[in-house]
Amino acid sequence: MKTRILKPGEGTSEAIALLESGLPVALPTETVYGLAADASLPNACARIFEAKERPLSDPLIVHLTSIDWLSRIALPSPLALTLAETFWPGPLTIVLPRQASIPDIVTAGQDTVAVRMSAHPVFQEVVQTFGKPLAAPSANRFGRISPTCAANVMSELEGRIALILDGGPCTHGIESTIVHVLEDRLQILRPGPITEDELRAFAPVFHGPAGVAAPGGLKSHYAPRTKLVIEQQPMPRGPRDGLLSWLQSGEGFSQTEFLSRSNDLREAAANLYSAMRRLDEAGLDLIIAEALPESGIGVAIMERLRKAAA
Repeated sequence: MKTRILKPGEGTSEAIALLESGLPVALPTETVYGLAADASLPNACARIFEAKERPLSDPLIVHLTSIDWLSRIALPSPLALTLAETFWPGPLTIVLPRQASIPDIVTAGQDTVAVRMSAHPVFQEVVQTFGKPLAAPSANRFGRISPTCAANVMSELEGRIALILDGGPCTHGIESTIVHVLEDRLQILRPGPITEDELRAFAPVFHGPAGVAAPGGLKSHYAPRTKLVIEQQPMPRGPRDGLLSWLQSGEGFSQTEFLSRSNDLREAAANLYSAMRRLDEAGLDLIIAEALPESGIGVAIMERLRKAAA
């Protein structure tokens, strides 16, 4: 299969035609690029798993066309509706009891479904014109570094999908926050751009063993091929070591990628996967990642680094 990269406009109508025929298409979101297919068609969703080599035990996130679709996909509580009205469209995924209309392949056979609305204008145009929700995990092979631009998707899925819609680099650069909405509490299943402090304004927040499987919830994920370790004060161990830097100068390392020259955690999050990918493609023996402060979105960055190192 030949994979093409097209810009919005010329590529949007073709993307919708492919989706209508049951084929997956790579689309930009504000977090990372997603591999989208019709969430109502089991065969279309199966093609996502096939292209990504993703285990069927890992559920997909359903991206809605509008908040009006929420009650058609899930059973939202008043708390869930408040979160949706506050943070959507945006990088918050909500896990709720599912409606029977969602195929089992999307939910990994669970009684819950993960839903969100993307804020990216290209994704919004496609899903709204398509007129139905789209299942869309990250557009990379399973367990690998998530893509934050169209070229990243091509390096991962060339020959596996027909079309990548190029909407430019992603704003946030890491996946959405995932929250399991309980009766009077919020359980963070995956940290992300919406922080714990922001969520705590609506209900008590806790971390802990999940009663549901969440997308990206496996111990090892977001990983480069090159071995990656995390250190508080990185020092090179050999001549072909690379540094993923937060504060360090990179002296003595074969190659250094700086997450943020101004020590801005949100800039670091946006640069994380692209910097990690450049180091992974540099032919290094080892990538040493400098630990970041675990406050705000730094919690999500360190969670991704720990999974990359697992």
